[in-house]
Amino acid sequence: MSTIDRLQEVFRDVFDDDELTITPETTADDVEDWDSLQHVTLVVNVEAAFGVKFSSLEVAGLKNVGQLIGLVESKQG
Repeated sequence: MSTIDRLQEVFRDVFDDDELTITPETTADDVEDWDSLQHVTLVVNVEAAFGVKFSSLEVAGLKNVGQLIGLVESKQG
């Protein structure tokens, strides 16, 4: 399963929306309930799903899902 496919599952779980579809260009503005609290929940769930840890600086620098994919993949080696 690709990174974006696994992320898709995490996003659907966090936002409780089985119809939610993400692309590398997806931003918080594109997801109705993506606020600061949901952002923290999302990051924690992504870390758990992929067995990685992000620094607060890394998370703060993310602009879209594509950058999140890149960060996840860089952490996985």
